[in-house]
Parts: sequence; C-alpha cells; structure tokens
Amino acid sequence: MTMPFTAPESYVGAVSAGAEPDAGSLCFVFQQTLLLVAEQPRELGLPQHETLVELNAAPLRRLYLGTLGGRACYAFEYATEIQAPPGLLWQGLRGLYGRLDESLFALAGRALQFIDWDRTHQFCGRCGTPTRHRGHERARECPACALIVYPRIAPAVMCLIRRGREILLARSPRFAPGMYSALAGFVEPGESLEQCLAREVLEETGIRISNARYFASQPWPFPHSLMIAFVADYAGGEITPAPDEIEDAQWFALDALPRLPNRISIARRLIDGVVAEMRSAHS
Repeated sequence: MTMPFTAPESYVGAVSAGAEPDAGSLCFVFQQTLLLVAEQPRELGLPQHETLVELNAAPLRRLYLGTLGGRACYAFEYATEIQAPPGLLWQGLRGLYGRLDESLFALAGRALQFIDWDRTHQFCGRCGTPTRHRGHERARECPACALIVYPRIAPAVMCLIRRGREILLARSPRFAPGMYSALAGFVEPGESLEQCLAREVLEETGIRISNARYFASQPWPFPHSLMIAFVADYAGGEITPAPDEIEDAQWFALDALPRLPNRISIARRLIDGVVAEMRSAHS
C-alpha cells in the first residue's frame, strides 16, 4: 500500500538548542496560525534568519525544534499587527501543501502545534500561577503546585472497510459538495484503538467490522491530532447513518468512486493504497 508521508530521517527533535539562531538556521515564523514564507520562482521557502530583523519587533515566543539535515530549526511567533517584509507573505499552513518542500511542511506542522501549546499554557490550569519551561523536556511547569503540562495530542482512528470489490465511504455535512471519505473518530479515555474503531464505525454507520489491520499514521496539526489509519473487513449490518454526524454513507465500487479528500490527508492515501491493492488482487 502507499504509505503517507512521515518526518524525514534527517530530522532530530530536541528541547535545548545550546546556541542562538544563526544564518544557517531554519526559521518557522508564525502569526497565530499563519506561516511566514518567501516567494521563490518554483516553490515557496522559509525566510532567512537575517530577514527577521525586518519585522522590526521582538517575537512573542521562540522555541527550539531540533535539527533537519544538521541545520538548527526554530519556531517563532510574532504579534498579529506585524506586517510581512517585501518578498514575504503570511500564509495558512493548509494552503502550503505541495507548494512548500514536504520536509519543511511536516516540520511546520510540528512547529505550529508547539507554538500553540506554549501560547495557551502560560498559566497553570490548576492554580493560575504563571508557568515556566521545564528545561530538560518539552513541558511547562507550575512553580507553585508542580503541575506539569506537555504538548497535547488527540489520537483519532480512521477506518476504511472492504466488502468484496467495494469500499465503504461516508460524508459529513462539513465536507465539500460531493466529497466522501473514510470513517474517523477520536479515541476516548480508557479505550484501545481497536475498541474505538469498532465503536465509531458502528455508531456512525451501523456496520460491524472484523480483521482490522494497521495502515499508517500521520500527525495532523489542525489542530492537534494524530491520525491512525486502519483497514478492516465487513462483518455485518446495514448502513444506518448517524443523523448528527453522517449525511450519507454508501458502498462504492472501485471503478465508481466519488470525489475524494485532498492528497494532503492520510484519508486519501489510505483510500488510494487500499484501492490499488484491491485492484491488483482482482486483476
């Protein structure tokens, strides 16, 4: 099967840089959820560290991410009133897929989540005391009550169900017109991934599954998800869409698929991979 993109092997995450950013550093510069990018002839790139001087302001926060290909990587956040210098522009991360180098796009997603976590945990959620960085790990700590807060990740499962030469796809009311995708849902406390799969599929469509097997996972920074994709076989039941979540669900033949999600998503890579495998098996 086609596997979704994972972080490049040359990336090494770390908490403490031990040095200041320099001309060789990779800078992920944000304004809320917007990334500062440089216009280049063929694709967008990141601004050089020297160009940050042109912003004429101190960053609200700066976090060290690690290294990519031996280059130190930093995430910065600037106030919303800061204007982009000539040749640079603020862009939403979703719109940069395919225009920004894939390795940089993956790290930009990581940087965005770290920035958001740091911004929203300046004060202790238990006692209200200002928190501080915990130097040896990626965490913020309350000096008053010792509460430690780590970056949040929300695990979610995704399931593509096979039945003969058909796959089950559904659409949410939030989807673009005509678009269908695999079923998905967030894991609840105390629930295994396999239990979540069976529950979500049954709740959303009335279908029972068997033989669930792992496909791949993908960090999804919109906002803090880790998508974990599976393939499963149909085990019984009739399609009964959950009225508050699913607008429509159908079995689709391999040669009559509807509009599918963008290739940026693990959902599309899951569907493409499973369909290719099924076509190969029946050729």
